[in-house]
Amino acid sequence: MKINIIFHSLYGHMARMAEAAAEGARQVPGAEVTLFRVPETLPPDIIAAMGASEAQKAMSHYPVATVDNLSEADAVIFGVPTRFGNMCAQMRSFLDATGAIWAKGALIGKVGSVMSSSATQHGGQESTILTTHVTLLHHGMILVGLPYSFAGQSRIDEVSGGSPYGASTITGPKGERMPSRNELDAAIFQGKRVAEITAKLTAKK
Repeated sequence: MKINIIFHSLYGHMARMAEAAAEGARQVPGAEVTLFRVPETLPPDIIAAMGASEAQKAMSHYPVATVDNLSEADAVIFGVPTRFGNMCAQMRSFLDATGAIWAKGALIGKVGSVMSSSATQHGGQESTILTTHVTLLHHGMILVGLPYSFAGQSRIDEVSGGSPYGASTITGPKGERMPSRNELDAAIFQGKRVAEITAKLTAKK
């Protein structure tokens, strides 16, 4: 049972969420989990001006995703940062290159799940996940979210990301806030749930 986690991360927030989702997925026997970063579309001078060069170096060990990493997997968890309430351009560019596998129906029946991040509490985490779902549905994927059986989703004692659509984190306007324990737990829960559902589906093949 192969689960690929494909994400974009500029400052490392989504990388941490992806690692947490991988931790959860690996709790399910038989799960083989690999993390990939989508190709970066920003030039190095822009990344440097944004103060993200060191973070990018720290994440350089993640292999760069290809379209084949979608079709080879039984399930894919996407880590999609928010840009103005929608998916970041890097992820959009990656998904826009999947026409050939769409034509083959290569992702039909595979599990798809989405996590997100935004600078502020109401910065579009939910809309980003939901609009990403549209692309996955066009590919015929089976969507998995974050049910309320994850108790941390109902917490009101702290500011936290997360919705029934998927785990998410709040980064802060300058990227100064890393995922909280509750947000990481949500990603762990979601990763495990994806693996559990994928195991049931693959067992029936």
